[in-house]
Amino acid sequence: MDSVASNLTGLLTSSLDMFVSAKPTRGETGGRKLLSGQDFPTWVSLSDRRLLEASVSELRPHAVVAADGSGTHMGVGEALASLEKGTGGRSVIHLTAGTYKENLNIPTKQKNVMLVGDGKGKTVIVGSKSNKGGYNTYQTATVAAMGDGFIARDITFVNSAGPNAEQAVALRVGSDRSVVYRCSIDAYQDTLYTLSKRQFYRETDIAGTVDFIFGNSAVVFQSCNIASRKGSSDQNYVTAQGRSDPNQNTGIAIHNCRITGSTGTYLGRPWKEYSRTVVMQSFLDGSIHPSGWSPWSSSFALKTLYYGEFGNSGPGSSISGRVSWPGYHPALTLTEAQGFTVSGFIGGTSWLPSTGVVFDSGLL
Repeated sequence: MDSVASNLTGLLTSSLDMFVSAKPTRGETGGRKLLSGQDFPTWVSLSDRRLLEASVSELRPHAVVAADGSGTHMGVGEALASLEKGTGGRSVIHLTAGTYKENLNIPTKQKNVMLVGDGKGKTVIVGSKSNKGGYNTYQTATVAAMGDGFIARDITFVNSAGPNAEQAVALRVGSDRSVVYRCSIDAYQDTLYTLSKRQFYRETDIAGTVDFIFGNSAVVFQSCNIASRKGSSDQNYVTAQGRSDPNQNTGIAIHNCRITGSTGTYLGRPWKEYSRTVVMQSFLDGSIHPSGWSPWSSSFALKTLYYGEFGNSGPGSSISGRVSWPGYHPALTLTEAQGFTVSGFIGGTSWLPSTGVVFDSGLL
């Protein structure tokens, strides 16, 4: 069964990715459109856009979670369960300020869930499952969002297992057209599991040590703070992208972000054979190792991966000492870089506008 499911998933992913990459969105030239400011990728509806821009008092949530009993529910899991039958549209849950020690799963059938907190560090969801604690990586997630259309705003997601617990995921996302906005995602190894499908992260803080952004989605990080932290090793790896087929239109695009942290930090290493990651117009501090990128094991994937940089700044941005692998592109062309923007990579101008999240659809 595992083999059949794996093969079917690969075929469906490749077919969908080729369809998405070949289909230009309305108004685009050559499949790309450069926008900026308050524009949003169009897979976000006007109503969702208003929700992301709205104050908590304007949201009119379907459920309010408050640990002191002042809301409709005292736990986030209880609130999610109350929405299982669906509301016919967007389901909004307001998590008031407080720390919620829960492991949450938003299943595939539960679509268009929006979790809204009272701010980073104010609304906190904490779990502590880890590989060392007996769970596989997939199972360790504090919050798992698998239903399409997932949105999170103003929440901190934490896996508190610690630096010696091995893999311990704070947030796992397998939701198509998902948005994480003004959040914080905090753990050590494998902090954020961008499992699959189209994802967008804006003004979000992500902290970890080893492979702390990993998976095989088509994901864009924009205006985010990405920080490696001191762990059990002297070497940190920001990304471990897992593209296993060259036809998959998946990868990690880091655009207009800040990458900072402890010394000996690599931008990424190839988890799978066709690993793809680009870093564009971002600030890289002195913690970035001069070689920039690290092998996974010997010469594995060095000819088939696709790693690239474009227009970065800061003391760690120099490409003079970078790796010389066949698959590394030290200076993407303008056209190549545009292919990894919100518009060019995740077709964001067709779905993000409805969420209300601020985004830049093209290069700055």
